Amino acid sequence: MLSFYLAVCLLTVSEALTDACLLAARLARLLKDSLMSTYMPKPGEVAADWHVVDATDLVLGRLAARIAVILQGKHKPTYTPHVDTGDFVVVLNADKIRVTGKKADVIQYDTYSRYPGGRHLYSFKTMNELHPERLLQLAVKRMLPKNKLGRNLLIKCKIYKGSEHPHAAQQPKELKIAR
Repeated sequence: MLSFYLAVCLLTVSEALTDACLLAARLARLLKDSLMSTYMPKPGEVAADWHVVDATDLVLGRLAARIAVILQGKHKPTYTPHVDTGDFVVVLNADKIRVTGKKADVIQYDTYSRYPGGRHLYSFKTMNELHPERLLQLAVKRMLPKNKLGRNLLIKCKIYKGSEHPHAAQQPKELKIAR
């Protein structure tokens, strides 16, 4: 008789535990669905803003690092590494960028035309005279991801050597960068 009561008690306890486990699983699913969902932006879902930067007397590397952050969207709370969540950046006065120390004498830029003897080395000073916008473009490019997304992000960086740009219709906002 005692074994019968023990068996009934064990059966009711196991049923209670099973019910409790089912209830806990339901509660966990509810919590996961309502409270713990992370927003993942889809491509084209995040609106891109336009920023304008005056590069007069700014240091090349520091400016490039700030531009790379904005292009990737790391300044936004919706940043996702595999989705383009960044903004457009228009840089003016690229010919007035400076470098610190002896870098103006030491830095060399290498180009190759894919023809025999087509390799050319340009100093920073020469490159600044010929193509000042390419200096900043190369610096930003080297700070972006080395994949298809990085190449697409670089297209959103518009660099001009003068103080005029054709993007007034996008109503870019002035972006202040510390000197």
